[in-house]
Amino acid sequence: QVQLAESGGGSVQAGESLTLSCVATGRSFGSDTMGWFRQTPGKARGFVAAVSRYSHSKSYADSVKGRFTIDRNRNTVFLQMNNLKPEDTAVYYCNTHPPDSTNWGQGTQVTVSS
Repeated sequence: QVQLAESGGGSVQAGESLTLSCVATGRSFGSDTMGWFRQTPGKARGFVAAVSRYSHSKSYADSVKGRFTIDRNRNTVFLQMNNLKPEDTAVYYCNTHPPDSTNWGQGTQVTVSS
């Protein structure tokens, strides 16, 4: 059974940093482009960042460019989040990119206060 387990969320002040991790079990995601997504109550889950196989290519939502960095090793995907803003408050999920609806995990909550 495929599982994606996100961790590393927490409550921080604006301007602080967090690093999220996503560990994949059940099968190898080494050949997949992987992404981070986030969701706030009442809104659809949205794209945050993606990293290709071997990290050759990375892409970011405009709202996080210059502040967030995505990286990966074989079956773990990381999201380094710097200079966090209150609008970054959300539940963060990882998945393949584009996402496979059967892969969604529980996510990890990030709360940024001003």
